[in-house]
Amino acid sequence: MLMLISPAKSLDETARNPSLPISECDFTHQAQTLMAQLIELAPADLSALMHISDDLAQLNFERNQAWLKPTEKDGVSKQALMMFKGDVYQGLEASTLDEEGLNYAQTHLRILSGLYGLLRPMDLMRPYRLEMGTKFANSLGKDLYAFWGEQITNNLNQTLAQAGKPIVNLASNEYFKAVKPKKLNSDVITPIFKDLKSGQYKIVSFYAKKARGLMVRYAIDKKIEQVEDLKYFDYAGYQFSPELSNDKDWVFTRDQAV
Repeated sequence: MLMLISPAKSLDETARNPSLPISECDFTHQAQTLMAQLIELAPADLSALMHISDDLAQLNFERNQAWLKPTEKDGVSKQALMMFKGDVYQGLEASTLDEEGLNYAQTHLRILSGLYGLLRPMDLMRPYRLEMGTKFANSLGKDLYAFWGEQITNNLNQTLAQAGKPIVNLASNEYFKAVKPKKLNSDVITPIFKDLKSGQYKIVSFYAKKARGLMVRYAIDKKIEQVEDLKYFDYAGYQFSPELSNDKDWVFTRDQAV
């Protein structure tokens, strides 16, 4: 079983814990290729490309200009699982994982990324902003989906030979679109989280994002190897709903936010 999640816009740029393990992203060369083009963009260009404020554009301009291949000694790079801190990562609470939990995550979890393609939890990364859906024309095409092509899918297929099947898609549509499901040597299961609202079960974005992280944490805590065991997920009051689910889409509901 291999779980996929999206990255986050918000980052924790505090110093890296030197006692934690590190690894190197498989797509460092590709990240360097993209960054070589990004550093040519002025703050105003970044603001227009990414639809962000002038302040955020300036911040990311400075990040781009300072960008180098991540290393353990540069004082800036940090493990991906510790750098991202959006809603999914609040549910995951990576900072509280022990060594056994981190080892499990390294084997069973991948983070999709516009810049780095695919990150293992302990892969070093530098702060950046480049969402997968950004229409960033590059050396391989009109956008990042064209740039990554089948590279991410091929990497997943290589990994699945070691981690086993299937893939559990806990990423957003924007990021999972960078994967080619028909070319995966695996089935894909997509958990969907719904909360009771106005008498109906609906996807509430904030809760659903956090629930994705909670499910990853549940898998880590329980050291789950068989995907069927995810149906027992019960963190924050969610329960598997057989009547709302099918073979590919597994729906989890709850009546009251915890």
